[in-house]
Amino acid sequence: MANTTPSPSLVAFRNLSFRYGDHPVLENVSLHIPRGKVTALIGPMGAGKTTTLRLMGGEQKAQSGEMLFDGQDVGSMDQTQLYAARRRMGMLFQFGALFADLSVFENVAFPLREHTDLPEALIRDIVLMKLNAVGLRGARELMPSEVSGGMARRIAIARAIALDPELVMYDEPFSGLDPISLKTAGRLIRQLNDSMGLTSVFVSHELKQTLEIADHVIVLANGKVAIEGTPDEVRTSTDPLVSQYVKALPDGPVRFHFPGLPVDEDFALADGQYRSKIAIT
Repeated sequence: MANTTPSPSLVAFRNLSFRYGDHPVLENVSLHIPRGKVTALIGPMGAGKTTTLRLMGGEQKAQSGEMLFDGQDVGSMDQTQLYAARRRMGMLFQFGALFADLSVFENVAFPLREHTDLPEALIRDIVLMKLNAVGLRGARELMPSEVSGGMARRIAIARAIALDPELVMYDEPFSGLDPISLKTAGRLIRQLNDSMGLTSVFVSHELKQTLEIADHVIVLANGKVAIEGTPDEVRTSTDPLVSQYVKALPDGPVRFHFPGLPVDEDFALADGQYRSKIAIT
């Protein structure tokens, strides 16, 4: 009899490599997102964190390796399979990305109208429940231009959970928020994950808040997984790369310069020679 016990990981990268053009972003990366947990994806700018979310959602496809969602390789799915997988995912984009010409209510209702045939009365009830979960049921008639940045982020969270997804991805949920809104957003991610039985993964540079709410932490740097473990394991790591990031040290193994030719070679090139020189090397 086949084993139907689900894997402890809802998402897993297996020896995955991805590049934009000739620029490598992830190189032979393996990682996992445990079911029912809050996973933080952290690391220096340009480490591939947002790209990792895009690979999870199938917006990008790896050049090699696998991106598994519930055991299925997203990179090999056809359009119908990919859309079915995406219905099991929710996404909070950077800065919320609300539809400016739709009210708060209509923003949250949008995925329900797009992906279901539910009657309007039921859609209304679901939208009000989701807005109530983020504390903004009373703001349903406002327009995005009439709410604060912190409120917009919470509205976007309500939209992300409208379809009761299994996986919710948050891209920089704390960026640009004041201390009160930041703390509220962090508590909300934690509470929604636990009360709804979600699996959550978020990208963030706010280390204090991140390490307070996460169960599982992945540090990306220089195209690799520097460490994967608990917040305490990340805090106490003696790995020079991890220590540099956690302690905010300006000098260390994390690269400051974007990869390129040595300075003396670069300045010696004539106009138009750079790209061909890079291609040769």
